[in-house]
Amino acid sequence: MLSLSNDGLITILFSKLLIMAEDLIIASGSKAEKYEQLLPQILALIGSETDPIANLANVAAALKETFGFFWVGFYLVKTDELVLGPFQGPVACTRIQKGRGVCGASWESKATIVVEDVEQFPGHIACSSLSKSEIVIPLLKDGAVIGVLDVDSESLNSFDTTDAHYLEELCRWLVSHL
Repeated sequence: MLSLSNDGLITILFSKLLIMAEDLIIASGSKAEKYEQLLPQILALIGSETDPIANLANVAAALKETFGFFWVGFYLVKTDELVLGPFQGPVACTRIQKGRGVCGASWESKATIVVEDVEQFPGHIACSSLSKSEIVIPLLKDGAVIGVLDVDSESLNSFDTTDAHYLEELCRWLVSHL
């Protein structure tokens, strides 16, 4: 069971819950219902794992498997650029400068960016012409961006405040376990 409190903290109640990778349960229903069922599973899956790459890889896989997103992955801050980390989907751009494209803009602003139509985003970096909409969530640790979660869709207007809410919650929890 996942409980989101007013102050944005995630509380997880486990009662004899052990999640194995092959046991991911994909919910039907609304987008919010899918997130509400998925997030506790992700937290259980990565909660005791200490390797950050393994955790980022499993988060990307779980999100792609549940929602069928075109591309889901992480870019990690390495010195003065974002460098491709674990992802699910077609090959991707490997390095992104601060302020460039949606990922670089999210890094620079330290804010989630939802793009309904990537063709309308100034400076969009087209890693794939099939990507039509995008959401990028910064991974913030002690006030600094250490990476971003980037999610792309082949459809316009795929992301909204529901995605932003749940993905921000997931990223806050994830950062505390990296």
